[in-house]
Amino acid sequence: MPRNHPTLFPATAHQLAALGDRLRLARLRRRYSAEAVAVRAGITRVTLARAEKGDAGTSMGAYVAVLRVLGLQSDLDALGKDDELGRKLQDLNMPVGRSAPRRRTGGPLKVPESKEHQTAGPGKGM
Repeated sequence: MPRNHPTLFPATAHQLAALGDRLRLARLRRRYSAEAVAVRAGITRVTLARAEKGDAGTSMGAYVAVLRVLGLQSDLDALGKDDELGRKLQDLNMPVGRSAPRRRTGGPLKVPESKEHQTAGPGKGM
């Protein structure tokens, strides 16, 4: 079964590729083999190779496992730590919901009829 890859903006694809490069360099600096890192992370060598290439289809769990094996798991704490937009919205007293609004799944949207169409029922002329 072919894998589905998420569609990424070019800047995001470059960020993932740079992350993969940094993971690979960190592994090589420590003189760890790909096999050893994959075994310790609980993933296959193929998955490790995909992570080191910045493959968007690789799970976040695989990236986290590799970071843990390399001793870089504390870097995860910096992700989303400084939420500037969230703080600005909070300062503006914007309402903050616990979840996103629910989508309507009842089919197509109903457009209200104009008053002309409401008064002219079946059998009544316009």
